[in-house]
Amino acid sequence: MGGDNAPGEIVRGGVEAAAGLEDVKVFLVGVKEQIDAELAKYPKEVATATKKGTLEVIHAPDVAEMDESPVTAVRKKKDCSINVAMRLVKEGRADAFVSAGNSGAVATSAILNLGRIKGVQRPAIATVLPTRIPRRPLLLLDAGANMDCHADWLVQFAIMGSVYSQGVLKRTKPLVGLLSIGTEDCKGNEMTKETFRLLKEVQGIDFRGNVEGHDIFQGQTDVVVCDGFVGNVVLKTSESLAHAVSYFLKRECFRGIFRVLGAVLLKGAFKSLKAQLDPDIYGGAPLLGVPGAVIITHGSSSHKAIYYAVKAGVNAARNDVSGLISSRIEEYESTRKSF
Repeated sequence: MGGDNAPGEIVRGGVEAAAGLEDVKVFLVGVKEQIDAELAKYPKEVATATKKGTLEVIHAPDVAEMDESPVTAVRKKKDCSINVAMRLVKEGRADAFVSAGNSGAVATSAILNLGRIKGVQRPAIATVLPTRIPRRPLLLLDAGANMDCHADWLVQFAIMGSVYSQGVLKRTKPLVGLLSIGTEDCKGNEMTKETFRLLKEVQGIDFRGNVEGHDIFQGQTDVVVCDGFVGNVVLKTSESLAHAVSYFLKRECFRGIFRVLGAVLLKGAFKSLKAQLDPDIYGGAPLLGVPGAVIITHGSSSHKAIYYAVKAGVNAARNDVSGLISSRIEEYESTRKSF
């Protein structure tokens, strides 16, 4: 029920996932009357999903609005769609959760209903970004869940990001970088310097050292860790730059007949570039550090983004990302006292 295009695009994406993904059942959680009205628009897909037994509507009478305080919405609206869907995961009826709604409410509901994986100090929002190398996206975390962090938290972010990169993004041996203002060991604030020292000692992490902002899209790093304040600024700036470049290109391509003709000739290249930079195909941002797979998508998500978010949730559940994170965090906590 949450997001700029809800419930239309959310329902459509869920129906496409229920009809198209193998061995996947989708629960559409929200105000039943509104969901049923949207389902009526896709009789063929709904019929396919119904025949397979892969689609079910769960009624939730309340909605956590996008502009509401996350804590207030989650605590006061016990039966809002976010809480009802999260309880499905808690009860074991569902393996993954997907929402385009209030991200703060999703994180709050996940922590209150699911708790944290044992040993995890703070869950983190990870976001997937494209790089210069095809099929090698980068995972940036934290992207906004924790504004003020400690070095230990960033080390745990690196561990959790590594596990997700391996399990879902299919990186065999993820390279981990620490976002700082220089690549030298001595660069950064006190938190990043301490994090650098700790990451050098962590077993099972392929730590490449400090990386700078211009390294993010190079394709030489698989996981980049930072505090949530910096991560959110990086994410929002990147999104804004992408929109700005698209605007500049369109403006310049229509300045004169020869530029228009050139743009027509380059139509295939522009289409290919758009596909490579399409954020919808990366499946949203996982909330790492809670039991179960929790995927937060952009508020303006299309049906395509929802489909791929469901797919990401399926991959996280099938690869037992939460279980692997639990094991790796336990291993780290048992050895970190030695350094």
